[in-house]
Amino acid sequence: MKTICLYFEIHQIIHLKRYRFFDIGTDHYYYDDFETERTINDTTERCYMPALDTLLSMIKENEGKFKVTFSLSGVGMEQLEMHAPQVLAKLQELNETGCVEFLAEPYSHGLSSLINEESFATEVKRQCEKINEYFGKYPTVLRNSSLIYSDDIGAQVANMGFKGMVTEGAKHVLGWKSPHYVYNCTLNRNLKLLLRDYQLSDDIALRFSDTGWDGYPLFADAYVDKIAALPDEEKNINIFMELSALGIAQPLSSNILEFFKALPACAKERDITFSTPSEIFKQVKSVGALEVPDTLSWVDEERDVSPWLGNPMQREAFNKLYSVADRVRISNDPRINQDWDYLQASNNFRFMTTKPSNVGLDRGIYTSPFDAFTNYMNILGDFISRVNRLYPEEIDNDELNSLLTAINNQGEEIEMKEKEIIRLQAKVEKMEKAEAARREKQAAAKKKTATTRKKAVKAASAEEKETE
Repeated sequence: MKTICLYFEIHQIIHLKRYRFFDIGTDHYYYDDFETERTINDTTERCYMPALDTLLSMIKENEGKFKVTFSLSGVGMEQLEMHAPQVLAKLQELNETGCVEFLAEPYSHGLSSLINEESFATEVKRQCEKINEYFGKYPTVLRNSSLIYSDDIGAQVANMGFKGMVTEGAKHVLGWKSPHYVYNCTLNRNLKLLLRDYQLSDDIALRFSDTGWDGYPLFADAYVDKIAALPDEEKNINIFMELSALGIAQPLSSNILEFFKALPACAKERDITFSTPSEIFKQVKSVGALEVPDTLSWVDEERDVSPWLGNPMQREAFNKLYSVADRVRISNDPRINQDWDYLQASNNFRFMTTKPSNVGLDRGIYTSPFDAFTNYMNILGDFISRVNRLYPEEIDNDELNSLLTAINNQGEEIEMKEKEIIRLQAKVEKMEKAEAARREKQAAAKKKTATTRKKAVKAASAEEKETE
């Protein structure tokens, strides 16, 4: 039986303001709050709420047979908290149906997995905690920013305790293989992989309303027929896209939501179900390892990391940002940490791309890739100077590593002591309960003895009276 794994990404861009060279050292606030709020409100009205309402009604109408998966960045959730809390409330309502899974991902929606393992692990942990805070569960499956994956990243994710990842079914990686099977990481077979079918996904996300496309108009029954016509042994159909496809990339006037509403009934007619990634990983064995020595993603034709790191400007900005990663990690300064999250976001590097095939790229305030680079580097110059005031450049990496090790050791020691305190408290409570039970038993025995004595005295007194 075939099953469809339907997944949506939710992330919000934090718009940077125009920041000039002469602002460095005098202005430490880098964001265009008006544009960020305007974008979120617009996306919420045109996409998030109509799409989520539709998905909720689909779950209810199909009595739990329709299932869906979401991945939310931490910074995206922060922005929704401030500007559109109704979106998070609707996601909580969806969560209560039991038909929704939430995935782990880097908190910032950044590229830390490509350069700094500690930063990547810390980000994922923070995002998992935020997901648990809202939805009462810790994710067991991870989705990296823009589905970025490699063998090395998979090995690290497995060591972090995750059961699986979702990534791109790139043709240059798969070769003759199909994306419709479960695979595993070549460096750690315990980590299973689900691969996005980019043709079926992009038929909806990119081409649905394109009147020049030879598949236009796309109807739900024809779409499900494509899936049903796949070979019988190809059972896992993974359709991944941004939630903004439902209302922004494909306007509501295109009847995109009506298309989705019809999918469950069409799938049921062809004996096709819907599943979440964790359900598939529990039920389906891997058919073998997927070798990905070079990093892949779901963006552009090449399906690699060139949209963010493809030219010298992007690489310079990226390397300069992460040159202070260790300093930021030990700073424990709330403002520094928030700026670090926002500056890591992958869109900051995407705006600098010089690639000609930029699907869906809106540079916002920037007139060119060089303009985006210049603005970002001005901001980065100020940010790094603030970090260096906390930990001067004279402190080399070896000293920082020693400091980090000391901090980690202290943290482990504190954790061990806290566990020991908890153990001793439990032992004391157990002893106090035992002592209370002993005293209660002793008191009962004394009471019983006193009662026996009273009865004996009373009986003796009665006997004396009879003798008289």
